[in-house]
Amino acid sequence: MARFLREQGMQTNEVQRCYGLLPAFLLAAAETGKALDLIELGPSAGFNLLWDRYAYRYRDERWGPETAPIELDGELRSALPVGLLAIRPVVRARLGIDLNPIDVTSAHGARLLRSFIWPGQVERQERLEQAIEVVRADPPRIVRGDYLEVLEPLLDKRSDVALTVVYQTASFSHLSSEQRQSIELILEKAGERGPLAFISGEHPPSDPAGYWQLRFRLWPGGEPRILARFDYHGRWLEWLG
Repeated sequence: MARFLREQGMQTNEVQRCYGLLPAFLLAAAETGKALDLIELGPSAGFNLLWDRYAYRYRDERWGPETAPIELDGELRSALPVGLLAIRPVVRARLGIDLNPIDVTSAHGARLLRSFIWPGQVERQERLEQAIEVVRADPPRIVRGDYLEVLEPLLDKRSDVALTVVYQTASFSHLSSEQRQSIELILEKAGERGPLAFISGEHPPSDPAGYWQLRFRLWPGGEPRILARFDYHGRWLEWLG
């Protein structure tokens, strides 16, 4: 056990976080009218790359496929924009970049993710099992690598037919301020060359131990926006508009 703890980094992949991310994906599609090409930074097992295959419940409104194997529900603390949940984006491509991807199609990978859930959290355990089955049915492509090195050449090859959406949850907490600035610069340069969106769930500087803020930006020409606050495990969402 001591050796395992020394060698194995913590890599949770909480699918409930999609409850906080979904409105930003819908907004990106609504404001551009384009299909989406997804690039997730630090996706772990890739659950959040498959966000459009889940169903969601925001008070009395539902979004997602009728036959979705997972329905994510949470506390919506302020109303979403009227008509936002009527948007049905087309996801054209999905790709994750991770230093150490977890393959939940294997027994070892699934067992590893189960080990990261705190004892007694039955709902998280049940969601994990459901998400594992979704990934096993059609795994997203995840490349092993450092996204500080891999992201820029990927963005250089992107297609303008779709909107490339780069996003992350949690992985930025492992970066230094200099590394974050490097990612911001890569995105700025790429945004000058064609359609691009960035979505980030991260702690605000003013409250590093509390909620997450949902940061959003569109290029070309878009200004940075804070769309919402949400719980770091996606249990509640407060839309700021």
